[in-house]
Amino acid sequence: MDRTVKPKLVVVGNGMAGMRTVEELLKLDADMYDITVFGAEPRVNYNRIMLSPVLAGEKKLDDIILHSRAWYAENGIVLHAGDPVVAIDRARRIVRARSGLETAYDRLLLATGSSPFIVPVPGAQLGGVVGFRDLDDVDLMLAAARRGGSAVVIGGGLLGLEAANGLLRQGMNVTVVHLTSSLMNQQLDPAAALLLKSALERRGLRILLGAQTAAILGDGKVEAVRFADGSEVPADLVVMAAGVRPNVALAVDAGLHVERAIVVDDTLQTYDPRVYAVGECVQHRKATFGLVAPIWDQARVCAAHLAGLGHRRYVQQATATKLKVTGIDLYSAGDFSGLEGSEDLVLRDRHAGVYKRLVLMGGRVTGAVLYGDVADGPWYFDLIQRGTDVSGIRDRLLFGPTLCEAA
Repeated sequence: MDRTVKPKLVVVGNGMAGMRTVEELLKLDADMYDITVFGAEPRVNYNRIMLSPVLAGEKKLDDIILHSRAWYAENGIVLHAGDPVVAIDRARRIVRARSGLETAYDRLLLATGSSPFIVPVPGAQLGGVVGFRDLDDVDLMLAAARRGGSAVVIGGGLLGLEAANGLLRQGMNVTVVHLTSSLMNQQLDPAAALLLKSALERRGLRILLGAQTAAILGDGKVEAVRFADGSEVPADLVVMAAGVRPNVALAVDAGLHVERAIVVDDTLQTYDPRVYAVGECVQHRKATFGLVAPIWDQARVCAAHLAGLGHRRYVQQATATKLKVTGIDLYSAGDFSGLEGSEDLVLRDRHAGVYKRLVLMGGRVTGAVLYGDVADGPWYFDLIQRGTDVSGIRDRLLFGPTLCEAA
């Protein structure tokens, strides 16, 4: 291949998924493409997973930067930060940024991520209503915390609880509002969720379950939240953490195949062979992705295909979740919903505040929920991923690897 004129790779999105793919590509062939990156935020790539510790005051912005400006320069990558792509012309193979800048591509990588789902109620556009998605959101939340007062967090999932904990640590009165009857219902069974609720309430969080937000009240800025039953909670800040929506508008306008998200095959290619997509904006075999582990896998596979080493396929794996709230240990992995024919192994020690539940199916572990003592979480996760036959150690499984290996 003539290397005098390199093909052009344009990356839309300067977040974790896009930049991890670029990193993997540089490892495979650092000299293959001229790379241009467009990012919506006016800053370099940072670790979005660490926004919770920044909000809680445990980390500073500088601690979470993944790639400095120097890194882009050293790798010959042109970065247009704060200048998002607004249109893709697939016929002419160019992207157009908000500034009017047009850039040609031979390969295009879409890594547009997702946006917080803003619950569609009256008052959702008032000042003081924020998502929990980027550093600007965290700055707004920290500014509100400095003024003091009350915060309402809508959503009792992973992100909502991390936001609530951070605001509580910054000195606000915090109420968590959750639509279903148990916290983190996608990751926890009801027994573990109850333990979590008690622990959070002991710290000073107020938790309202089965509460449906009807309106956000205020004159120009948030003053209270009203629920479907007519009750109200005062609020100087409302954080929307009730899920995310993949950012697909750009792909839709470009005529790519989009369902809930941008549809890709096992190589992370869209229906247009020149266009790839990774991260929270993609849909692979009906699934969408919000955790980092599957996204790192996608980055590796996509980079291999961009580098012309087309032997990798993306295969969905079981995922594991940890809660980043200091002093609360929680680990959930695999599928614990329990299908027909599955059995549960449960260990409870109320005094020690420990709860473990393993779901077994046909002699294999399919799911694990651990609360209070999560040291063996990665070991259980490994058993789930490998599909290890545990029939021989079934009676010792709850007590961890040391006892099982002795068997």
